[in-house]
This record gives sequence, structure tokens and C-alpha cells, in this order.
Amino acid sequence: MNIIHEINVINRKFLIKGSKLKIEKRGGKLNIRGSLPSKENKNIQKVQRISLGIDADTDGLEEAKKKLQLINLQLELNQFEWRDWITSSIQEGNKTYEFFIKEISEFEKKFFKEQRNEHLNSARKSTWNSSYKPYIKRMINIYKKNDNKDINHIFLSTLKSYQEGSRSRKQCGTSLNVFADFLKLSLPSEWKSLSRGYGIKKASFRNLPDDNLIEELWRNIPNKSWQYVFGLMATYGLRNHEVFFCDLSALKNNGDKILRVLPTTKTGEHQVWPFHPKWVDLFQLSSLGNDPSLLPKINRDLSQTTLQNIGKRITDQFNRYGIRIRPYDLRHAWAVRTIFYDLPDTVAARMMGHSVSLHNQTYHHWITKRDQQKAVNNALLKFAGKD
Repeated sequence: MNIIHEINVINRKFLIKGSKLKIEKRGGKLNIRGSLPSKENKNIQKVQRISLGIDADTDGLEEAKKKLQLINLQLELNQFEWRDWITSSIQEGNKTYEFFIKEISEFEKKFFKEQRNEHLNSARKSTWNSSYKPYIKRMINIYKKNDNKDINHIFLSTLKSYQEGSRSRKQCGTSLNVFADFLKLSLPSEWKSLSRGYGIKKASFRNLPDDNLIEELWRNIPNKSWQYVFGLMATYGLRNHEVFFCDLSALKNNGDKILRVLPTTKTGEHQVWPFHPKWVDLFQLSSLGNDPSLLPKINRDLSQTTLQNIGKRITDQFNRYGIRIRPYDLRHAWAVRTIFYDLPDTVAARMMGHSVSLHNQTYHHWITKRDQQKAVNNALLKFAGKD
């Protein structure tokens, strides 16, 4: 029997009768999905799923059909109650380890299925490995060790296992929130506040390298190829891996010095300008316009490696040469530099390949200082004009 065909036949019959619900197959199980009263407000309808825990076979389909008939009747009589249907659902608490692992597997499949652009597959893989896999792996470990299997408790325990205010906690909060949406799980109201990563208190006063230190560190790198890497990151604010995925032709002597970051990177294709422009010459970056092979010879074949591994190679090389800053500090320093060049925040955010809201949140301290300095300068000019 073709189970999918049979499900479609049943769903069409219910649709003709006016049902807003349908049977669906997820993995080897059957569920009911469609417009149902919100758990928070019965007067609001939204698309939700009821996990039946029924095998997707002939007997299971017959049972699912009966349950669908019952739910439709309850809805018609205004007697539908979520508590009758979520005793086996993840929203109501304890789940077996096998079920938990299965849901994670389904989430991973959906994550990769959504990306149909072959050029971005490698970026998708890198995002999964860096932004989802570590946090889900930790959640699995916490689940196995914790006597309390309530799913909300597991989510919160995982989040709180990271240092408050850290980048890791913020990323964990973001990633697990996406996973919770997939599970149709309502996270605790304090989730957003607990997920806050480094903000003004944590990042605004970061001890970033000044221009003199950056130039000194560049001069002390003993390998010319890695000097080019350092110079590109400092001048253009590139992410670690982006150095190896740029169109460098604009660096030629007659070029406009505007780099094109290729679509294989984390945030897709975007253009970026040099700040300071003079560093293109100081760091001898024009040589790369004529010969990009001057960069270090590392494996860039994304069928064999990931963007994350390429980025780690740069971090390891910084450590090997005793460079006393992190690669990402060069990117932060570039962002701050653009603020005092008076580059509009929207433009700087676009060049960095992230949202304006994230840009303003991360660099709030320096943006505020710039705006205050402008106001002070204008006030002083007005006062001077009265003399």
C-alpha cells in the first residue's frame, strides 16, 4: 500500500466535508495538522500539530482517521480541549530519549531541505555545524543526565549552562528558539531575557586593537601569505573564512578597491569597502589583485571541508604567530572605524553582512559616542558663531 496516496485520499474526503485539518506523515509516525484553537487563547486559530504517536501503516491510518473525525466533532461542538490531546505531545512534558533524538533528526533534515540553492549548501552546512549542532549536542547530554525530562526544563538547563551575557549563550538562545518553533513548543516567557548575549555591558568596552597596534602586529608576522590574510581582515572587516572567498580583482592598481564577498560565505554575496583606504597600500594588498594565489595554500573545497574549519585555520595561525588579538577583533575594530568615518549604520551593516538591528546592538556604545560628539560639535559651533 502507498501510505502517502492513502493519506491524500482521506484528506481530500475530509476537505470536501469542510475540515480544516489533515493527516500527515512525519518520519514513521502519523500526526494531525491544521487550524486549531491557540493554547493561550481559544478565540485565536492558528496552524498547529497534534502528535498522535501512531505508526504510519494501514492500521495506524485507520486509527488516525477516527481521531480526526473525533477532533472535527469536538471543534463543531466547541468542546475541543488541548489537554485531551497533548498527553503524548512534547508540549506537556516528558519524552523518551528515542523520541527526542528522532525530533532532532527531523529538524536537521528540514534545516537542509529548506536550502535549495546549491551555491549556499556549504554555508548551510557551516551554519549547522557552528550555530546548531554544538547546542543541540549539549542539550542531548543534559537530557540524558537530568532526572527531570520536562522539555521546557531541558531547554532552560541547556541555555543556562552557558555563561550569562556570553556570545555562546546568545547563539544558544537563538538556535534553540528555532528548534522550539519546529517542535511547536512555547518557550518560557523569560527566554528572551535569559538569551541575551554580549551587549553594551559586555562588548561596548571591549579592548579592541587601535590602528598602531594593528600595523605593528602586521609587521611582526613572519610569513608574507599570512600578512595578506591579516591585512585583508583589518582593512575590510572580513570574517575569518571570507578572506578565501572574495573576488580580489578590484585590488589591482587600476581597480576600485571594493571587494566582492562571494555567495558561498555565511551571509551570501555582499560588497565591502576599505577602512582605512590607505591600508590597501600599506599592507600591499594590490599584489593580491594580480595574483590571488599569494594567499596561503589551504583546502577551500567545500565538498571536503567547511567554512568553520577554514575559519579555525586562521585562528590557529594567529595563535601560532603569537598575535595577541583574536581574528574577530579586527572585524570589530573595522566596524568601529566606520562609525567614526561617519559611514551610515545601515551601509556598514550591509557591508558586514548582518542586520542593522544587530549592528546597532553590538556597537551601541560607539554609535552613541559618535552621535553625542556630533551634538557637542554642533553646539560648540553655534556658540562660537555668537562671538
